[in-house]
Amino acid sequence: MSSVAAYPAYPARMEARMDQPLSRWLWLVKWVLVIPHVIVLVLLWAAFAVLSVVAFVAILCTGRYPRGIFDFNVGVLRWTWRVQYYAIGALGTDRYPPFTLADDPDYPAHFDVAYPGRLSPGLVLVKWWLLFTGRYPRTLFDLVLGLNRWVLQVAAYVTLMTDSYPPFRLDMGEHEPGGPEPGGAR
Repeated sequence: MSSVAAYPAYPARMEARMDQPLSRWLWLVKWVLVIPHVIVLVLLWAAFAVLSVVAFVAILCTGRYPRGIFDFNVGVLRWTWRVQYYAIGALGTDRYPPFTLADDPDYPAHFDVAYPGRLSPGLVLVKWWLLFTGRYPRTLFDLVLGLNRWVLQVAAYVTLMTDSYPPFRLDMGEHEPGGPEPGGAR
């Protein structure tokens, strides 16, 4: 049995396939090409934020996420993933992302969330712990630092700042394991 099959399916699913061949040079300008997407996504994310507050109240009162809001919010996440996949997140395709909230079965990047029948009205309050408590759990902070560390290591490698291939691991916590402290001799 594979290790993937050992885990139950998570309701939010992201999949992608790498297109071949990929252009050697298109990645240099993809960030410019997605400016129309970014403009639309800024507006969609503003609506996403407002509708998430509406969904919060609806879940708190009824235990249900309004289906129209759910579909819209999933669509915003889906659209964002396609743009990231094309231009910044993975650079896994040279096919320009479609301008749609709907899934495009022909596009190589997909995101979906299974619609929940019922949600816990009590958990809706717990999930917003950082906003209400003002506390940032140390383990979450360490994870966020680890994710950002890896992204920056990949960015330094891809932008030709180092010949050392970034480690394929998640080093969490405040300090980089091993090596000199930041700001040392150059």
